[in-house]
Amino acid sequence: MNIEKILSCVDHTNLKVDATIDDIIKTCDEGVFFSCASICIPPSFVARAKEYVGEKIKICTVTGFPNGYTTNLTKCYETQNAVKNGADEIDTVINIGDLKSKNYDKIKADLIDIKKACDGRLLKVIIETCLLTEEEKIKMCEIVTESGADFIKTSTGFSLGGATREDIILFKKYVGENVKIKAAGGISSLQDASDFLDLGASRLGTSRIVQIIKRGGMKNDGDSTY
Repeated sequence: MNIEKILSCVDHTNLKVDATIDDIIKTCDEGVFFSCASICIPPSFVARAKEYVGEKIKICTVTGFPNGYTTNLTKCYETQNAVKNGADEIDTVINIGDLKSKNYDKIKADLIDIKKACDGRLLKVIIETCLLTEEEKIKMCEIVTESGADFIKTSTGFSLGGATREDIILFKKYVGENVKIKAAGGISSLQDASDFLDLGASRLGTSRIVQIIKRGGMKNDGDSTY
């Protein structure tokens, strides 16, 4: 199991509703030290985090989070504001009610607008797999692919469940070749992380992997202590 490889795919996440600026600074420090792909933090902390980390690590934040039912205009403004504040990556939540209502064109139009608002930054689309049927998951693979988004993502971590191995297998089968996969929610062990990557995920949304490695006293290849 390659610890350095796993860490390089981790969006080190702190989206707790009671997170303080000190908590976010700690998340920044951990993300930089462990060479994570990004830190994923609430929108209100993006500007301060960007000032703190500079170009040392990518900053990811969320829009339409966690329920996805804010309006198109709101999500686009949130995205533009996040980019202005220094966000490098945006994780947005689809309107699940629209999916259940088969308003597929509306979902795709929303994602196209949000991608435009990203102004060249990465867009990851959270579809909340735990609430969807297999048919709906497959449809979202199609919609995300057609929208021009960069990633399809399993979960917010705030609903009924998180990533499963079966969902990553399904995504890999049905998503377009230009769309990457982010597994998020419930990744609680290095084995989970390794399995998701082996099955086709390119990113892992988790707060636990860094903590597991810290408890083991390892930095990347195991030669340092945090």
